[in-house]
Amino acid sequence: MNTLIFILFGIAWFIFAYYWYGNIIKNRVLRSTDQNPTPSHTLYDNKDYVPTKPIVLFGHHFSAIAGAGPIIGPILAYSYFGWLPALLWILVGSVFIGAVHDYTSLITSVRNKGYSMVNIADKVISPRAGFLFSIFVFLTLVLVIAVFADLTARTLMEDPTIVLPTFGLILIALLFAILHYKLKMNVYLATLIALIGLGFLLWGGQSLQIKASYELWLVSILVYCFVASILPVWLLLQPRDYISMYILIIGMFLGYVGIIFLSPNIQGPHFLSFYSKAGPLFPMLFITIACGAISGFHSLIASGTTAKQLDKESQGKVIAYGGMLTEGALAFLVIMMVSSVLPFNGDPSNSFLGILTNKNADILFGTALGLTIQSLGIPLVFGTSFGILMLNAFILTSLDAGTRLCRYIVQEGFGAKYGGILKDKFFSTAIVVIFAFLICTSGSYQKIWSVFGSANQLIGTLSLFVVTTYLLGIKAPRWYTLIPALFMLVVTETSLMYQLIFSYIPKFDIVLIVVTSLLIFLGILVAVETLVKLMKVKEAKVKEIEPMPIENVK
Repeated sequence: MNTLIFILFGIAWFIFAYYWYGNIIKNRVLRSTDQNPTPSHTLYDNKDYVPTKPIVLFGHHFSAIAGAGPIIGPILAYSYFGWLPALLWILVGSVFIGAVHDYTSLITSVRNKGYSMVNIADKVISPRAGFLFSIFVFLTLVLVIAVFADLTARTLMEDPTIVLPTFGLILIALLFAILHYKLKMNVYLATLIALIGLGFLLWGGQSLQIKASYELWLVSILVYCFVASILPVWLLLQPRDYISMYILIIGMFLGYVGIIFLSPNIQGPHFLSFYSKAGPLFPMLFITIACGAISGFHSLIASGTTAKQLDKESQGKVIAYGGMLTEGALAFLVIMMVSSVLPFNGDPSNSFLGILTNKNADILFGTALGLTIQSLGIPLVFGTSFGILMLNAFILTSLDAGTRLCRYIVQEGFGAKYGGILKDKFFSTAIVVIFAFLICTSGSYQKIWSVFGSANQLIGTLSLFVVTTYLLGIKAPRWYTLIPALFMLVVTETSLMYQLIFSYIPKFDIVLIVVTSLLIFLGILVAVETLVKLMKVKEAKVKEIEPMPIENVK
């Protein structure tokens, strides 16, 4: 079966969905209008609240949400269940669940002072739900920061060719910020200068290979995360993510054009088995592929940083809904490449895919991209290195964004309640970085990481419940978010129970038994409180409404 048919269908589907379902959410559910001033104007402080041009904010948002998820998740799902189940979940999930989750989270936050989902949960559901949600999100983000910092440090140690472009991009970002924001240079001219600088870094990295120990790279990465979290968002975090976006966009463009020119046949199996080493297809497929379909981390980005920078409410659709569909298109491309250009001999465990998925997914993705764009005359070595750089660059964007989000949770959540030093941004950021460093050096994350997939999807589930409750308060249609919330609740709770019963209890792993039980309890608690609130309110006819702040949602 030829990939060209799937590629053309996938492109058409994402474009159609953006204008069809995206407009339904915008006009029927959110009733977005530019008459509502955004927090970037009403709370402008030139640090966290900064009105931003749509193209720059799209780059910042997309880079932050993408990370490694839409590349690694689809590869693993394909190796477990085959390419067809993975492809269907990406195509359906990204449009009807993931993009809805991201877009509604963004606008809900925009209408509520740019607060994160955890703070909004405190108001629209209950203080107890908000407190538990904030604790859970904080611990999950610290775990993500620790794991990604460890992965980045190891990659820099093993592949010194990407050190120069990885850290040099920080200086490029600072240059872009000065040119565009201070010297008022046109955004496209400033972008061109930044991309030329990035090109020199990529070229220079092949010649100037910088080697250092794992410990040095780990400390350097966490120091960068600390600095990026406390500096004004327009100075480093936002432009670094924006410039990084072009690495992924260029890689995606080359990948799509390359696979169209190459037009390979799919070699891998469309379906392997309902039951894999990861567990049964339901629910584990929906946990394995998060980014690319739905990821709770996205709601934290949308409501944590993006909402504070949105210039006009109408721009939310292209940034959040469009950003999620772009990520879905990346996950779709990954499935198409690894199932067609990589050899498959009929035995998943002995094939090129099976061997590499037991090692590094970045090598597998880089190899697949390199083989694909060879059809465009690009050398395999360069294409493979570029693919690895793509993955590493976006792990770093998730790192700095996650650190800033953790700082917001401490300041806006715990700091607002308990006051004192918790309101200080330096102390709040230091807590995050120190915890992440301790988790990294102790290696304890390796045990807890096995439940991260379910924990991440649980964040998405709870965010959908928060949004549903907000929509209830303003008498807006809520089935568009409630049905996905209920579906994801079943998925996450089932996956957690499966892991608890068939893996952790038989091994008598006390830590994972406790952690998993707490996650199950949290999901059920927030879901019950949300549904009780929904049932208490009489059905009201949907009419033209004005967005209502969270203080008025009773």
